[in-house]
Amino acid sequence: MSMVRQINVFMENKIGRLYEICNLLGENGINIRGFSLADMADFGLLRLIVDKTDLAKEILKKADFPVSESKVIVVSVPDVPGGLARVLKTFTDSDLSVEYTYIVANTKVAFSVDNLEKAESVLSSAGFEILSENEL
Repeated sequence: MSMVRQINVFMENKIGRLYEICNLLGENGINIRGFSLADMADFGLLRLIVDKTDLAKEILKKADFPVSESKVIVVSVPDVPGGLARVLKTFTDSDLSVEYTYIVANTKVAFSVDNLEKAESVLSSAGFEILSENEL
């Protein structure tokens, strides 16, 4: 499996909280490969793909941030008009529901879908490059 581990951090919507998390990771030599921030009324959900997942979780937990881990599939989307639509059509044709998505780097896109194993299989069969944590 080429699924990528993602860290989910729940944080209060307060000035400086995002900086605090990013600075804490940076001070500990952890590189952020991709992220998404969803804003809610009083809290935000920060999703991170980093180069040292276990260390990042440990550091954030020690700093009293609520942290969980989930998995996503990262696809190298063709850098052409309609490239993303081709990936999404593969999901749609295979009856897979995309829960959320975000760009990791350039044309590398993280997807959370309702069945990651099936997504990996159909994307591979369709000729898409699926990236592992080590390839990010």
